[in-house]
Amino acid sequence: MTVADQRSAVLVVGSLGLDTLKTPFGEARDILGGTTSYFSLAARIYTDVRVVAVVGRDFPQDYRDLLQRGTVDLRGLQVMEGKTFRWSGQYRFDMNVAETLDTQLNVFADFHPDLPEDYRRTQYVFLANIHPALQLEVLEQVDTPKLVVADSMNLWIDTTRSTLTEVLRRSDIVLLNDGEVRQYAGTPNLIAGGRAILDLGPRAVVIKKGEHGALLISRDDGVFVAPAYPQEEVRDPTGAGDSFAGGFIGYLASRDDASPDAIRRAIIHGCAVASFTVEDFGVRRLADVTREQVMERYSTFRSLTTFVDEQVTEDVKVGG
Repeated sequence: MTVADQRSAVLVVGSLGLDTLKTPFGEARDILGGTTSYFSLAARIYTDVRVVAVVGRDFPQDYRDLLQRGTVDLRGLQVMEGKTFRWSGQYRFDMNVAETLDTQLNVFADFHPDLPEDYRRTQYVFLANIHPALQLEVLEQVDTPKLVVADSMNLWIDTTRSTLTEVLRRSDIVLLNDGEVRQYAGTPNLIAGGRAILDLGPRAVVIKKGEHGALLISRDDGVFVAPAYPQEEVRDPTGAGDSFAGGFIGYLASRDDASPDAIRRAIIHGCAVASFTVEDFGVRRLADVTREQVMERYSTFRSLTTFVDEQVTEDVKVGG
């Protein structure tokens, strides 16, 4: 059976907006942003994507066309009177830390996800970083999905911890960065923090570590560490985590497989896709990435983590 024969769609519910960015390598104004844009453009490399989000009347048609180029379904996109969500931020030479300069919720402030009927039967669901109450609204509408992956952020840990905890309990995989895991679990140790989240009910926690890769803590097969791609230039790290999520879930859906081995492979796919995103501002690089290019970097990851054990080699010689 080919990948196309096994194809399953992915549902993403999150923000869609316009970003203004400044890094040591340049600036960009009112470019396509929001968690949904990065996730969708990454996941569509592997499979069909169904989007639930909201924009204002000012959302550029060119950005809508860019998202729909390929396998992204925007029937779940709400268009409301008013302005689209906007975020402005900057990075200094520590590209792991974004400094928010301005956030304008606009129509996103009144957003409530309303899933089209056929979306509700989607088997692979990504709850992107939105208010946990909205994530629960999505979970009330989907019909027995195979895999639910939830993301969040430090704001929700601080302000709506109990609601977020309910989301984590009802998720199969939790996707957080290292700081968020430490904050939620109240421990500096990522392994202990990951296991504390597993105790809530998820089967796995994937911890995003930026330029240091990703860490998987699973109740099925323990701990798995993935390196980051050896990047020569990072122009804009915005959206890298959401691109990782898109590659990660998109791969699982394309194989219709969420086994422990598939999850490990999916993490490498996520790292490979995210490595393209940071090479240019916004989604400029990600929008043109092909499956073949991702597989080339996937092969590089294999070489990064493969080595010959000298003792095993000597043992084989002696045994021979």
